[in-house]
Amino acid sequence: MVRLLGPQDRLLRTIERQYPAVTVVVRGNRVTLEGEGEQVRAARRLVEELVQMVRGGTDLGPVDVASSARILERNQGSPAEVLSQAILTARGRSIRPKTLGQKDYVDAIDRNTITFGIGPAGTGKTYLAMAKAVQALQRKEVERIILSRPAIEAGERLGFLPGTLTDKIDPYLRPLYDALNEMMDPELVPKLLAAGTVEVAPLAYMRGRTLNNAFVVLDEAQNTTPEQMKMFLTRLGFGTRMVVTGDITQIDLPTAASGLRVVTRVLGDIPDIHFARLTSEDVVRHSLVGRIVDAYTEYDERQLARRHERDRAAGAAAAHPDGPNRAERRGRPPQDHRPPWQR
Repeated sequence: MVRLLGPQDRLLRTIERQYPAVTVVVRGNRVTLEGEGEQVRAARRLVEELVQMVRGGTDLGPVDVASSARILERNQGSPAEVLSQAILTARGRSIRPKTLGQKDYVDAIDRNTITFGIGPAGTGKTYLAMAKAVQALQRKEVERIILSRPAIEAGERLGFLPGTLTDKIDPYLRPLYDALNEMMDPELVPKLLAAGTVEVAPLAYMRGRTLNNAFVVLDEAQNTTPEQMKMFLTRLGFGTRMVVTGDITQIDLPTAASGLRVVTRVLGDIPDIHFARLTSEDVVRHSLVGRIVDAYTEYDERQLARRHERDRAAGAAAAHPDGPNRAERRGRPPQDHRPPWQR
């Protein structure tokens, strides 16, 4: 019951938020639902699924409750079956998809040679790709893991960094190291890095290589140029799987087009390449992150609509008979606005 309700009844309050017309009363091991008939039946199905997940050893969180409610609402199967399949167990906890979008993303990695994970911050794109890479290495499906990122600053110019090549690129690749240390024994990671079983490299040093029998993850792919993206994808060798992750709303390139935007149009119809698109519903960070993502998306759409409206108005004004040359059209000589010395 403690695992079902969560610390300080946090999960109980999440259930009540999902079904505002239902009152949930807990006494001992008995859960009573009161309210409107339809919502009570939906809440009961949700509680039964959560009980089944807890009995299966799943550690529940608010995200699991909200995702389970959405799955039941859309008749997309049993949350206990969809969300309880762990990718791997690391340091006493299981790593698993927590939303239906994440589950589809993980399944796509299993089915395809190249998978693109495109979505906003907090949707687990990189984390789940890293988990699948570690799983493939543990199962001996691949011989090594290669992790890469473009070395682009997020808006600020940090200048030259001191030290060796490893010291210079370490700040850019730190998120990959952090995820790796969470999924493997921290004492084992340096040994795997030293042996080359796990390699963390900037994208700039990929040219000329052929990557065989490897699980390759390219993170922050929205900051690649089209040429870099083509170069990276053509490194694919035999027995290799690739996962490319990125968020097209967080492009830090100063001028060039994003390779991630271009590749969705170029490779969209090729078999064995899958584009998994995650949304704000798949955010597994604080609940505010999903709302922030939605708010910025709506703002960008409004700005884009205003820009299109201004462009249409400017085009209509230029094409109108009474447009720029209206003085000439009315039989009057146009007024010369140049300075006297230029007339």
